[in-house]
Amino acid sequence: MESAVSPPPHPPELPEDARPRWPWWYGPVAFLAGAVSGLLAAGIAWAALGVDDPGESPGAIIVGTLLLDGSLVAVALLFASFVRRPRSWHFGLRRTPFWPAVGWAALGLLTFYVLAAIYSVAVQPDVEQNVAEDLGADESTIGLIAAGFMIICVAPFAEEFFFRGFFYGALRTKFSVAVAAIIDGLLFGLIHFEGGSDGLLIVPPLAMLGVIFCLVYEQTRSLYPVVALHSINNSVAYAVQADGGAVSAVLGALMLVACAVVPRFTRPAPAPVA
Repeated sequence: MESAVSPPPHPPELPEDARPRWPWWYGPVAFLAGAVSGLLAAGIAWAALGVDDPGESPGAIIVGTLLLDGSLVAVALLFASFVRRPRSWHFGLRRTPFWPAVGWAALGLLTFYVLAAIYSVAVQPDVEQNVAEDLGADESTIGLIAAGFMIICVAPFAEEFFFRGFFYGALRTKFSVAVAAIIDGLLFGLIHFEGGSDGLLIVPPLAMLGVIFCLVYEQTRSLYPVVALHSINNSVAYAVQADGGAVSAVLGALMLVACAVVPRFTRPAPAPVA
């Protein structure tokens, strides 16, 4: 006689409240710990490589950026482990319905470009980011590809893993969506500040972008649409700043494919508890 009880799904669905509730202050403290440890690791690496002035060496900046991004990811995993053994889905690396995710991502991107256009007309900021140049995009073909890989592939994943997957997730245990998104967005904008009074003009639109990333993440409960959004934005910026249209097109397309395919092999987004 067959059982009337259906077997559990594989992998099993988990309620939304099964995600670890990290204390809200884990986010800010982890950011400080990650920044300090990343800078220390970069300093040690530069000393070992005999680099006297890292600002004049694109290779040194790439190494330093990798170590800083890696430190933020590592610290997020470390702090998360204090509550429960970290799982990828705890940080939003989980499957979500494809077309709704595409819709929310497209709405987020359109909203950002409209707000950025309004800000540009109202403020007329005469500021250019020098990240691509600092990473050696203007020095050789290899430099153009390496810088593009850092900006289009590495930065979107590492920054989203920390800022949305962990930092925002920790803030949400205490604050509302709006408050948590604004705090997250402000910090996200400030880390891209390059110095000088004019440099502050670039912070508001990037803070808005950070808030939008949080809202898309909140709606999809998955990090993959947000990583894709981040990569698209960086691809467009890189194509303009470094005249790297071909590199942007190839790397951006690869990231979009990865964000669409990889989730098929990960845990589905847990359904909210009724």
